[in-house]
Amino acid sequence: MSDIKRAGGPGSFVIGEEEKKELLEVIESGYLFRYGSDDDPRFKQKVATLEKEFAELVGVRYAVAVNSGTSALLTCLAALGIGPGDEVIVPGYTFIASISSIIMARAIPILTEIDESLTLDPRDIERKITDKTKAIMAVHMLGNPCRMDEIMEIARSRNIMVIEDCAQAAGASYGGKRVGSIGHIGAFSLNIFKTITAGDGGVVVTDDFDLYERAFGFHDQGHKPLRTGVEIGKRSIVGLDFRMNELTGAVALAQARKIDRILATLRQKKKALKEAFSAIPGIGFRTITDEEGECATLLTIIFKDRRMADAFGEKVGTKTIAHSGWHVYNNMEQILNKQTATQFPCPYECPQYNKEIEYHAGMLPRTDDILERSINVSIGVVDRGLGSAFGINIDSTDGEITAVAERAASVMQEIS
Repeated sequence: MSDIKRAGGPGSFVIGEEEKKELLEVIESGYLFRYGSDDDPRFKQKVATLEKEFAELVGVRYAVAVNSGTSALLTCLAALGIGPGDEVIVPGYTFIASISSIIMARAIPILTEIDESLTLDPRDIERKITDKTKAIMAVHMLGNPCRMDEIMEIARSRNIMVIEDCAQAAGASYGGKRVGSIGHIGAFSLNIFKTITAGDGGVVVTDDFDLYERAFGFHDQGHKPLRTGVEIGKRSIVGLDFRMNELTGAVALAQARKIDRILATLRQKKKALKEAFSAIPGIGFRTITDEEGECATLLTIIFKDRRMADAFGEKVGTKTIAHSGWHVYNNMEQILNKQTATQFPCPYECPQYNKEIEYHAGMLPRTDDILERSINVSIGVVDRGLGSAFGINIDSTDGEITAVAERAASVMQEIS
């Protein structure tokens, strides 16, 4: 029987001999830095190989491995030249890093409504665009791709750049294209709760060489791709150190090679659970934008009203999405209160900042209504922070799937 109470994403459940092999090669070599000489047999090039294979997986020409998903988002913003006074459209339902990275880039997050796909509502995007809008951050929330056809059309018509936040959607596709290859630049996370994991880490992807060069420079003190040592000169911009090391790269490489197998398993288990839930009166589901392409990491159920959603959550030991943690703008007190680190100039006080922009609980009424009526049932991501403490995991048996559906049916009878 699988341990359905164990927290983590699907990748964390399938760590095995492949990760061990890649990792031991690095450990036994004694060489942990991501750069080295091709002539040095100790240098195993795990990070460079990850970048090459991840770019091929997504269907783009370039990838830059970084040390976290947040670093990936910051790198995307820097590559696009986003800075003080620029506005970036971002959903009110997303992990806090989507919003905090915009603030740390000294730009202005413009919180935008979601629809019942739990991703950006294109209609509200159009309402929120101003002459200061420089980018749309399309967050493929819970492995469900945004409505990218509509978003890209809006972006093209307004000359706006699109960042794909693919942190929760590694391997997903929309209209036959992998997420991360549709917008101008994309960011992935390798956190423990994501589709594949190295504990932490991230990847930036793009098809544009200029963006790649800027992204690479920002992640590594301004260096141009691909340095092999300590060059003097040749730096293109002022950058930071977001490099991935060879240990992380080794685990991430093994995980990336498993991604299609992971998704196939998740999709099969979600189909079985969703079919069982479909027979339960009073339960609806979020809109899936691409049934074949979504990750199937979660099954989101939507109730007719908040009372029923709260009652269901209490009975099964979980919470509605609205009360599940730092993925909901209402729960981000430091964002609502504009609390930035005192050692940095506050972006809210820079001369370019539109001081009329305020953040407050309840500012996105449609988002609030949807999230108050919704509960995430785990398929592959077991995470109280997402409200997915009830459900199954990637290792769950058919019997466990049936038991979860029967529990849900019993609860619905009690609360209806």
